[in-house]
Amino acid sequence: MHIGDGFRSALVSIASHKMRSFLTTIGIVIGVMAVVTMFSSIYALKDLINKNMEGMGWNYSVIITNGGTSTAEIDQRSAVQTQRRARQLARNLDMEDYAALKIGLDVKGIYGMVETSSLQRVGNEDNYISVKATENHFFASKSYEISQGRNFSPVELSEGLPVAILGYKYAQKYYPGKDVLGETLVLGEHRYRVIGILGSDQLNSSNGMNFNPWERDQELQAVYVPLKYGSYRFGYGKQVPMIYLQAHDAQSFAQMKSLARQILLSRRNMYPSFRFMDIGAMMLDITAEIDKQMKKWNITLSAIASISLIVGGIGLFSTLLISIQERMSEIGIRKSIGATDNDIFFYFIFEALVLALAGAILGILIAWVILSAIGSALKFPLYLPLPGVLLGLFFSLLIGFISGIYPALKAAKIDPIKAIYYLE
Repeated sequence: MHIGDGFRSALVSIASHKMRSFLTTIGIVIGVMAVVTMFSSIYALKDLINKNMEGMGWNYSVIITNGGTSTAEIDQRSAVQTQRRARQLARNLDMEDYAALKIGLDVKGIYGMVETSSLQRVGNEDNYISVKATENHFFASKSYEISQGRNFSPVELSEGLPVAILGYKYAQKYYPGKDVLGETLVLGEHRYRVIGILGSDQLNSSNGMNFNPWERDQELQAVYVPLKYGSYRFGYGKQVPMIYLQAHDAQSFAQMKSLARQILLSRRNMYPSFRFMDIGAMMLDITAEIDKQMKKWNITLSAIASISLIVGGIGLFSTLLISIQERMSEIGIRKSIGATDNDIFFYFIFEALVLALAGAILGILIAWVILSAIGSALKFPLYLPLPGVLLGLFFSLLIGFISGIYPALKAAKIDPIKAIYYLE
């Protein structure tokens, strides 16, 4: 029997018993819908966590800060060195270190951070405003977008010009409904020209889940200026207390960290007066643990949902057994004109597979509608991942094949003479 003929015969048989075929596929529809929905929900949750960690700049990243061995330990290790020499070796991170890392590393992103607070008088009220000196990659790594104006220009960054980008909540609080682009902002002894305003926190407002909301709230209440300006003008003596590095991927993460350590050690006569906050390694561990737990939930929930598929398979098995009695004459006629046992076997197998496939497609469509409705209601991005769809199709066809084996074998072994006589 040709495959095309088998499918056509199966479709004709299904179309001639529409109600029975529909009722037969209900169990498979429910089973596939449950499997796909469960799998898709877990997959979407995992994908959401990974994307938000990436959106907050947590993945494949390290933060370098001042630290390492204390001055007292230096004196114990190098008694011949003077106190002045020891302090020189243990110097803090500065703009020259930052420039060396920026030139010597192949990274996805790098930025420094210098923080201070400045007094601002608004009307009759004095407020201390958080001022952060950084570069444009800070906004990109944190998923903050410019809603008005622009980012820092290369000239403003290289020259350390007094320009400012306002946080969304800062602008809303102190300048509601006002266009402050191009205006002069006075904070303490510093005067800045406003060149941009950040937008609201789209990362936490668009997906129904909040990631690190307190820190992001504080960041949107701050004012941002070029890194070189803050390093030179905030009284830090060209220091950059925090440097952030982000690798391109997991494979280049360890190499980036190792090379950054070598660059800084070479600038300090091999003295480690700095330390790494290994956020990327922590995130890789957390991601691995999330993957592990998600796989367990996938197996558990899919096993529970598969019960419906098994019930649907039992219904399909019963329907095919009943249809044998109805098709005795058809089986007898087919065999009498030359159909072999294999032809009859594949005829019933194809019918089982077509019913299972129809049920799977309908179940996937219903799952898509349900996930879309739930995602819209909860503001949580739920969608059909390809692995979930393939899993539903695979299990439904497997159940259909297993359910159709015995009825197909039984139909194939029927004697054609007895089949015709049975009809009479």
